[in-house]
Amino acid sequence: MKVMNLKVMKVLCSLLVLLLGLQSTSIVSAKTPSSISYDVVLKVNDKVIQSDSPPFIYSEIGLTMVPIRFVTEALGAKVEWNGSTNEVYITKQNNKIIQKIGSKTASLNGTSIELGAPAELRNGRTMVPLRFVSEGLGAKVLWNGSANEVNIVDQAPITDPSTDNGQEKQKDLRAAWISTVYNIDWPSKAGLSVQSQKAEYVKLLDSLKETGINAVFVQVRPESDALYPSKLVPWSKWLTGVQGKDPGYDPLAFMVEETHKRGMEFHAWFNPFRASNGSDVKELASNHPANTHSDWIVKNSGKLYLNPGIPAVRSHIIDTIMEVVKGYNVDGVHLDDYFYPYGSESFDDAEAFAAFNTGKIKNIDDWRRDNINQFVRDLYQSIKAVKKNVEFGISPFGVWKNQSTDPTGSATTAGVTAYDSLRADVRTWIRNGWVDYVAPQVYWSIGFKAAAYDKLVDWWANETRGRGVKLYIGHAPYKLGTTEAGWSSASQITDQLNFNKKYPEVTGSIYFSAKNLLGNVLGIQDALKAYYASK
Repeated sequence: MKVMNLKVMKVLCSLLVLLLGLQSTSIVSAKTPSSISYDVVLKVNDKVIQSDSPPFIYSEIGLTMVPIRFVTEALGAKVEWNGSTNEVYITKQNNKIIQKIGSKTASLNGTSIELGAPAELRNGRTMVPLRFVSEGLGAKVLWNGSANEVNIVDQAPITDPSTDNGQEKQKDLRAAWISTVYNIDWPSKAGLSVQSQKAEYVKLLDSLKETGINAVFVQVRPESDALYPSKLVPWSKWLTGVQGKDPGYDPLAFMVEETHKRGMEFHAWFNPFRASNGSDVKELASNHPANTHSDWIVKNSGKLYLNPGIPAVRSHIIDTIMEVVKGYNVDGVHLDDYFYPYGSESFDDAEAFAAFNTGKIKNIDDWRRDNINQFVRDLYQSIKAVKKNVEFGISPFGVWKNQSTDPTGSATTAGVTAYDSLRADVRTWIRNGWVDYVAPQVYWSIGFKAAAYDKLVDWWANETRGRGVKLYIGHAPYKLGTTEAGWSSASQITDQLNFNKKYPEVTGSIYFSAKNLLGNVLGIQDALKAYYASK
């Protein structure tokens, strides 16, 4: 079950008191747009819900408001009032929210959470944002724009009737990475108007969905910055052209809402330790970590990196990620392979090795891997303490180790490996259950001599088998049309998808990146559309 969106818990809990006939003065009143549409049909599990205060849409911002009592009761949530402590309890399955009237915080499964979100009273009924409350209670929101109809569906596990053991089988993930750094995928360039940025994203989503994509992994932290209002890092320059400049709206809130409207998943993608693609701190905002904590920064190959060996750095990055987990209704948190940089033999962290090697690890590379292990573990635990069903996963480099250095590695001769080059010990994360999934970047063709796609998928399937960690595969449509062997036809991608069917461990694919799919290079968009339509 998905845990309730934290931004609306204060409002939800306080307003539920009114539904129980109790007095409260803690309702949040917010200025709302004037353009309202009442022509909305509300269903729960395909059954029309009748209310004396019907749902409506704030047309200007595309936000649907619903009567909370009817939705929560239809979804099976339990509400209780404790008069002696002045607290409201909302429970469903193993999740428990406690809200004390007048308090600015709520308790979620024992963790104190800062709250604050608008809600309002209409015709004696409490109206709250639809998606926050429904998905918070473990449901999926399906929006039918042509019929102006919204259906809230409980997300029960899908069982594959062809299996004898009744093992749960999820719907395959079909995702695209959306890069914001260098304006690779979105927005098309920095400095566009708010209306243009929104229009581009909506067009991008609609085109991806038409292709068969059901999830997006959007880069919300390109360079120790943010595509959302953050208290810890500056606004990203890829929005306005100037780092630290407010774009005039909350892009992340908009993107999550639009993505969910289309029945698609939204995963927030973070580059954890990359501070800047340049080396001049004067070009960075005053509140960028390179300016506020210069001792955290290591220059390497003309770029700036946050030093993973400093505990305060790891805590800072986790805090920035938790801003999103707590404040937005994302389906997942995603990290790429930016841990220690490629070719980090010259990475200047000897001072940190001496100061923060509490485990007395003798080898600096083993210490580096331990730093990343601690970071992954702590981030996983932080996410699950707040929202248990937000997926956390990582897309490591496609080769963990070569067999030449470890007989349990893959039959490859890659010049770069996750373990040795990036200090990313993915095996440890999988075996300790510190990730919900791994999505290795298997960016080579079937039969490629140095690192064959088929050999690597076989290796990763074996590595995740029976471990309780899902396996998605990262594909490389960006290589289509290049001179590298195997990429002269879009059938390379569909052949890879057919190969994946051999392995029940593979439950999804992620494509890098959106523009390569929608550019229809060598007909890849048409090929995927036909492939997914046939399933």
